[in-house]
Parts: sequence; structure tokens; C-alpha cells
Amino acid sequence: MLTGSCCCGTVRFELRAQPTMMGTCHCSRCRKLGASTFVFVKKDDLRWVQGKDNIQVFEPTGPYKYSRCFCKTCGSSLGEILSNEDGFPVAANIIDGELDAKNRFHEFVAEKPSWYEICDGAEQFDAHPVSG
Repeated sequence: MLTGSCCCGTVRFELRAQPTMMGTCHCSRCRKLGASTFVFVKKDDLRWVQGKDNIQVFEPTGPYKYSRCFCKTCGSSLGEILSNEDGFPVAANIIDGELDAKNRFHEFVAEKPSWYEICDGAEQFDAHPVSG
């Protein structure tokens, strides 16, 4: 079982299974929110230990559509951890243990800053990957 937490430890959760996938978003919004690398978690695998009521949700304005969650105390970016979807992304950096997942893709590479160099062989997309 994996555990996850915010920087101050107020928000804590457990995952009954490893995340299903890892990706990195290079859009300016994800970079500013501090959650560029994320893992996909199944809703049924997440169990809250504490701090769910200490999460603040940031609702975006267009053209962005994904809400982002943060710890109200320390500001740690939590991804979409309060999503009602069957699976959702959470910031990889809040997972306390080792992840079996490897980065599978980079999205919004067209928005990547020039100072950042992608150093893995994961597939790259100028925008969101399109399922085929």
C-alpha cells in the first residue's frame, strides 16, 4: 500500500494499488500550480486517512477546465484528488513511497519553456494526447 500526503502532513491518504499511469504536462498553468508530473489514481483505490476537509479547490476560468486541489495549510498541490471521476490525476510529488510508474508522455510540449529540456524517451504531444 502507498501513502500520500501534503508538505505539512495535514492531508493524508492511502492507495490500495499503484497508480495506473504517469505523465508530465508542460502547460503554463500546471507549471505555475506546481503539479506538472502527475499519476492517475483509481477512485476506488484511494482511502482518506485525514485532512479531506482541509482541501481548497481552485476552479479555473476558460479555456482551462480542470479544477485543482491544494492543502489550505501549506499550499501543496494535490492535483484533482477530490474528483468524482472513476480515475483522476494527482500530483506525483505527494506520493510518499516509491512509484512503479514511469513517465509515459509529455503533453503541451509546445508551451514548454526553452530552459527546460525533456530528458526521457516518453512520447511528446504539442497539446493533450488524443486517444485513438
